[in-house]
Amino acid sequence: MKYAFCNEMFGDQPFDQACATMRALGYTGVEIAPFTLLPADVPFDVRKVTDQRRLDVRRQAEAAGLEIVGLHWLLAKTSGYHLTHPNGAVRRATAEYLAELVRLCAQLGGKIMVFGSPQQRNLLPGVGYEQAEHFAAEVLRAVMPACAEQGVTIALEPLGPADGSFLLTANSAIHLAEMVASPHCKLHLDVKAMASESPDIHVIIQKSRDWLVHFHVNDPNLLGPGMGDVQYGPIMTALDDVNYTGWLSLEVFKYEPSPAEIGRRSIEYLQQIEAAIAREAAS
Repeated sequence: MKYAFCNEMFGDQPFDQACATMRALGYTGVEIAPFTLLPADVPFDVRKVTDQRRLDVRRQAEAAGLEIVGLHWLLAKTSGYHLTHPNGAVRRATAEYLAELVRLCAQLGGKIMVFGSPQQRNLLPGVGYEQAEHFAAEVLRAVMPACAEQGVTIALEPLGPADGSFLLTANSAIHLAEMVASPHCKLHLDVKAMASESPDIHVIIQKSRDWLVHFHVNDPNLLGPGMGDVQYGPIMTALDDVNYTGWLSLEVFKYEPSPAEIGRRSIEYLQQIEAAIAREAAS
């Protein structure tokens, strides 16, 4: 397995220092929330991220021995964009903005863009679910040429009902990807979100094997794997069974006792399980 971390958990810490910390803990990838690339007091727009800033971030990650996996929180802290908006002009602007994010992702060396951003995709008043699906598919299809040109895949992220009202299950995300009908639109799975579904997590993984390209590790308690009730043995076994070769990317929502401690405990827990699976396979 390849282990990555999501950079926003380090807050205002300089990016190069955060990269050095995670590499020292055994991580080899970093997943970037675009809004972290500008000062927090600046309204975020990807077009404000200069070419020099993009180059510096890529070089800092490489210098620390990290690969930039890609982007997540794609539309967080932006305004005027929405995946399922009934206004065609808003949808077109959203597609154009996502294409700009695709170019950012490629410049950083990334290959995956995780589409979570629930506030920018939730159902709006007067829009039914089926209509929202068609709106979302329209936006995503418009972004696919940029994805193909840059070698980037948009990975749709199901989120539980506590977080949103659109794309709440792996099946719903797969259905939307089928509507987009592009090899550059696939599925991302998140353990915290899957814990809200009725099938067991390992069953969801098995059923999603043909679509899965990225994976977030965490726990419904908002901390890291092994720090809550979710047992990762069946999860890691299922990922091994479906020959998943992507990243296990740590995304948490509580940062105590500290990002470094959460990172350490998470990777140690997962590596212990991975070693146990390898021993069992060899016996």
